[in-house]
Amino acid sequence: MTDQVVKTLTDPSFLIALLVGIAVFATVFTLMPALGGDQLKARMKTVALERDELRSKQRARLANEADRRKGLREEQSIGMRNIVERLDLKRALADEGTLQKLKVAGFRGQNPLTRFLFFRLILPFIGFALAAIYLFLLGGLAQQPAFIKLFVCVLVAYGGFYAPILYVNNRATKRKQSIQLAWPDALDLLLICVESGMSVEAALRKVADEIGAQSVALAEEFVLTNAELSYLQDRKVAYENLASRTGLESVKSVSQALVQAERYGTPVAHALRVLASESRDMRMNAAEKKAAALPPKLTVPMILFFLPVLFAIILGPAGIQVSQRGIFGDQHSSSGQ
Repeated sequence: MTDQVVKTLTDPSFLIALLVGIAVFATVFTLMPALGGDQLKARMKTVALERDELRSKQRARLANEADRRKGLREEQSIGMRNIVERLDLKRALADEGTLQKLKVAGFRGQNPLTRFLFFRLILPFIGFALAAIYLFLLGGLAQQPAFIKLFVCVLVAYGGFYAPILYVNNRATKRKQSIQLAWPDALDLLLICVESGMSVEAALRKVADEIGAQSVALAEEFVLTNAELSYLQDRKVAYENLASRTGLESVKSVSQALVQAERYGTPVAHALRVLASESRDMRMNAAEKKAAALPPKLTVPMILFFLPVLFAIILGPAGIQVSQRGIFGDQHSSSGQ
């Protein structure tokens, strides 16, 4: 048996057949991935198709919601626009200062102006009606005569007329504070981008992406300025619009520096470095000014709330002892009698 196995293994025809079989198996094993295709590519294609399908569904859903909201908004804006145009409120209640205040507050376009004028028109009537219902029907200020009640109704209507102005001014103030706080950091980032070789447009885009976490308003202004630099013929107008939309002197100085750099070819980095240093100093001075104003502001609360408590703690035990001695003295005198 062993001789037969050895004879078979040493047979040249058997060895040739074995080698041929091994070669065929290796060839098939090597060519199987190529014949079966790229599995990674097929899987990525499947994932891409599924992602595109999900994206299309999401876009369709967002488009439907946007169309629904846009339709409601357009219906409201069309009704407001018709009233404003029929009464010619733009000529009566709006001027360049009104448009500038709306821009500083972050409202752009004609729709915010239309809403502003519409609310200035209807809020006095709503305020007068609510005040009249409260005073004459619900019995408010019952002890006062009718003339005083009518005067209060007129005051409420007057307040409703100026309520949109107060809202716009309040929003503009908050927006300017947000931009002012983030402006030195934005200038530092802009300086780094410009010194690294970026253009002004690319630097503004990069700073807008980074500064959005600190101030959304400033990021929005940088994006708008970048867009205006792309399509306006005169780049000076884009920088001037940035200064007018923010209403800050620090932004205006930077805009003027950028305009001079565009006109005369001076290096932008040097001007930005100086202005960034000045902005940081201004922010530090403002913080020191607030810190210096704390002692006078804390004087009245300390007098009203802290000193009475201190007097009670310090003089309270002495008062208790005096009262106890008085009680004991009365008891001894009564017992002696």
